[in-house]
Amino acid sequence: MKILFAAGGTGGHINPALAAAGDIRERFPDAEILFVGTKDKMESKLVPQAGFDFATIDIDGFYRQLTLENLKRNFKTLFKVLRASGQAKKLIRRFQPDVVVGFGGYVSGPVLRMAAKLGVPTAIHEQNAYPGITNKALARRVDRVMLTSEKAAQYLQPKNPPVVTGLPVRGELLKANRNIARAELGVRDDQKLVLSMGGSLGAETINRAMVELIADHAQDKTLYFLHAMGQFGGWVPDALREKGVDPDKEANVELRAYISDMDRCMAAADLVICRAGASSLSELQAMGKASILIPSPNVAENHQFHNAMALVEKNAACILEEKNYTKEAMDALFCDLMENDEKRNAIAQNALRLAKPEARREIADIILSLVK
Repeated sequence: MKILFAAGGTGGHINPALAAAGDIRERFPDAEILFVGTKDKMESKLVPQAGFDFATIDIDGFYRQLTLENLKRNFKTLFKVLRASGQAKKLIRRFQPDVVVGFGGYVSGPVLRMAAKLGVPTAIHEQNAYPGITNKALARRVDRVMLTSEKAAQYLQPKNPPVVTGLPVRGELLKANRNIARAELGVRDDQKLVLSMGGSLGAETINRAMVELIADHAQDKTLYFLHAMGQFGGWVPDALREKGVDPDKEANVELRAYISDMDRCMAAADLVICRAGASSLSELQAMGKASILIPSPNVAENHQFHNAMALVEKNAACILEEKNYTKEAMDALFCDLMENDEKRNAIAQNALRLAKPEARREIADIILSLVK
């Protein structure tokens, strides 16, 4: 059995593919699994680290902002796209896969199109509630379409009915214990833990919002703030000191550059404040956490807003868009949730109901069903 995975660009595309491939490898150790991506993106490191074979094609994405420089870049990209089809054809004929699966990113386009053209069974997985351009086009051609959110179905025209599988989350998150996690973090039983983050780089809007919130509420010792500043958030401690809160002296304020123990921190949290990437939302659902989502407006098709709304419409999260952000709006939303345990717990339970804890296995099953 040979399976070809096409995924690239971001962890949101690559990690679900690795999760599904891992499940298949556990059940069928002799299966030949090959990933295809680009040589200079995240997949070139993540895939070999996970122990899978990796091949590359040369392709870039198109720039959407109309500038003279971007037009020049897009002209070069067009030639790469045409050449990538030939590279994909050679790769598929050489590997001879039983099924080809795309998990998004522009690398999926030429590989899945060519596989379908050559008569190889195909499938795609869409992580976001609003599908990307590549998967919108591929949905008409592939044999199976898998979705994280049922909301995505309204934007697609697949030749076969789509299946809502959810998005795989790391196993350690599903196994994490709230009481143990809180004890390990030093959070008292009478404290509510507020976990906040804006990604590995750090989202300035979230960093500034948390400076305001922490400064206003740090004296309430029934609250414990754990905030990840990100790579570019080094200014946060000084900003807090300017507002009269020294994070080095406040026992209920913890600042980190990055959260490496997300299973522990998420399990311990009473409220999470974060962006609305598909992976983050799947983790919130899997662990049943109430959240305030601040979607990034700087993403393709504004997909984080659509991701967030898929939860908000089910009363499984709260949303505050950047364009509507004010200190007063954030504080009112925060206080409403922290002072109303019944409301916060209801949101958490609704999030848990949307979880798909068997997503990894279900995605792998669908892939395997296409093997002739």
